[in-house]
Amino acid sequence: MKKISNEIVIAKARSIGFDLIGFAKAVELTEEIDKLKLWLEKKYQAGMNYMERNIHKRKNPKEILPDAKSIISLGLIYNTPFDHSNNNELGKVSRYAWGKDYHLIIWEKLDLLENELKSIDPNFKSVSYVDTGPVMDKVWAVKAGLGWMGKHTNIINREIGSWFFIANIICNYEFEYSFTIPDYCGDCTACIDACPTDAIVQPYVVDSNKCISYQTIENKKEIPVELKGKFENWLFGCDICQEVCPWNKKFSIKTSLTDFYPRQKEFTYSEIMQMDEETFKNDFADSPVKRTKLSGLKRNAKFIFE
Repeated sequence: MKKISNEIVIAKARSIGFDLIGFAKAVELTEEIDKLKLWLEKKYQAGMNYMERNIHKRKNPKEILPDAKSIISLGLIYNTPFDHSNNNELGKVSRYAWGKDYHLIIWEKLDLLENELKSIDPNFKSVSYVDTGPVMDKVWAVKAGLGWMGKHTNIINREIGSWFFIANIICNYEFEYSFTIPDYCGDCTACIDACPTDAIVQPYVVDSNKCISYQTIENKKEIPVELKGKFENWLFGCDICQEVCPWNKKFSIKTSLTDFYPRQKEFTYSEIMQMDEETFKNDFADSPVKRTKLSGLKRNAKFIFE
C-alpha cells in the first residue's frame, strides 16, 4: 500500500487548482481560543451568534475527527484582472462575490483531492471545511505556513498578497510540517487608517459591529444610523483594508479561474430598487450575493444612496 507524502498532496492539490498548500500538526489551540473568548466577551461578533457555539471543536480538531493528526491548509486565488470603476453613483460588490460562489468551487476541488488521496491509501480519513464549520481556518492557514495574519485579520502571503480563499482538511495522516511565516506587517497601519468606520479597533482585532462587510451581508436587522455616510458605496461586502495593503499593491497574481470573473460588480440605485425576487433568484442563484437576500440588498442601497 502506497503512503501519502507531502509531495503527493502538493502535486495532487496543484493539479486540481489550489495555489497554496501547507501542513500543520493537529494540536489544541489554547492561546487562540483565549483570544476568541476575549473577542466574544467584547461582543465583537455582533449578531454572529454561531461564533459562540462549538468552542470545543474550534479548540481541538480531534473533537471533529478523533484520530486527527494533521491539517492540510489550502489557498485559492480569487483576484481577477478587473477593478471597480470610480463612478460615485454605483454601489460596489466585494471582489470575492463577483463570480460564482467560492464554496461551490472549493467543495468540488476538495472532494476531488480527498478522493484521490483515499484512492492512494484507503486508510486516509478526512473532514474538510471552507469557512462553514467550527474550524479556526485562518489560524490553521498561519500554522501551515500559507502566510501571516495581517492587522486587518486577513491572511497575507508574500508572493500573492491576501486575495485568496482558505480551505482546511483535517486528516489522520502525519506529514512534514510547514514552517510558519513571520509577520511582515511591520509598522504599517494602512488598513487601520483607511477603514472608514474604524472597525479595526486595534491591530489584529476587528469589531464586526462597525465592519461594512458584516453590516451589508451578515446583519439581518437595520444598519446602525451612526454608520450613515461611511460606507463609501460598498453595497455588498468591502475590500478597503485589502485594497490599501502594500502587499496587494506589490503583487498582481491573478486567478486562472474564469468562474471568479465578474458577472456584475457594481449596481445603480435604481437597478437594485427595481429588481424583483424572480430576477434576484435567477441572477444570483450560485452567487455569494444571494446571502444578503433581495431585501438586504435594497436595505443596503437605501442606506448608501438615500
